[in-house]
Amino acid sequence: MTDAAALLADLVAIPSVCRMPNGAIVDLVRDHLARHGVEAAMLPGPEGDRANLFATIGPRDVPGIVLSGHLDVVPAGEGWSGDPFTLRQIGDRLVGRGAVDMKGFVACLLALVPEMVRAPLSRPIHLALSYDEEVGCVGVRHMIARLPELCSAPVACLVGEPSEMRPVLRHKGKVAGRLTVRGRAGHSSRPDLADNAVHLAADIVGLVRSLHEGYARQGPFHSQFEPAASTLQVGIIAGGTGVNVVPDACRVEWEARAVPGTDPMTIHDALQAGVSDLVAPLRAAGRAVAVESEVLSLYPALDLPDDAPLRDLAEAWSGRPALGAVSYGTEAGLFQAAGIPSIICGPGHIAEAHRPDESIGRADLEECCAMLRRVIAHQS
Repeated sequence: MTDAAALLADLVAIPSVCRMPNGAIVDLVRDHLARHGVEAAMLPGPEGDRANLFATIGPRDVPGIVLSGHLDVVPAGEGWSGDPFTLRQIGDRLVGRGAVDMKGFVACLLALVPEMVRAPLSRPIHLALSYDEEVGCVGVRHMIARLPELCSAPVACLVGEPSEMRPVLRHKGKVAGRLTVRGRAGHSSRPDLADNAVHLAADIVGLVRSLHEGYARQGPFHSQFEPAASTLQVGIIAGGTGVNVVPDACRVEWEARAVPGTDPMTIHDALQAGVSDLVAPLRAAGRAVAVESEVLSLYPALDLPDDAPLRDLAEAWSGRPALGAVSYGTEAGLFQAAGIPSIICGPGHIAEAHRPDESIGRADLEECCAMLRRVIAHQS
């Protein structure tokens, strides 16, 4: 077996930060696959400088399983004890940006490629590696759209996000947006001659809070989650240039997490309707106000039934009992929405993700490789 830790070091060394070109890491993975006789399809996205990778090992004309991961990482930020893009070992931990989220899983996939190639697979294993997952599962949408031309309809998808190797059945969906509030600037001594964009933005923040409290009171509820209802919150509000100037613009960025069974866009639409109700009487009164809306990210919930056959398979592969739900989101909901039963199961702990000195244990990689060997055996 190619050493997963060595492959992880190669992957971490490439700073494949989201929203940036990813040609270097795509080439690294393609070259590794090619050395073992596996041809990978490079699937460029509309951005022009980023691509997904999709490869099939085994027969192409029968349904198989997708093993899914993303190649991008969040920016390193401050607080690291060393170079974020040089994998270091501290005790039994491997430290580097993306070590757990989720280049550790990708390294295990690549390490097991020689064994996949040698195995007498009767059903294919598909490797699906995406870009810009960290900013709203952007790249995988284009890859899923092209699956019909790449392979027979898959029967299952396993997304290797960090779950301590416990299969995860559910996560909430998400929509995030930006509202740009426009007003009319003026001198603070005559606010009656201006239209204060921050004041209108404050009303919108109150609307977000009111919608959140409504879901908390009335549901719908899903007992597997904490909190059990859909949620809304404002994460950023920015506007104004000085206390003596009536501001003519203010930016409000918000996010909603929707329980399974609730389309995240219904929450978006409810917020938009409330904003329209705030703006309409102001404009009717001649006020120079407007609100521009933009969706920043969107993905559906994952909701695999408790009695789904994939649950039993994933428990057998991982050797761990399933977990009903997690609070973070993944690409699994998009695969499920495309008609592919999907589950999350990957090495490491999600608490390590997106933090300085992000790390994964060597034992985590070994456990993931053991699971992948059971997947290979199942497909043979």
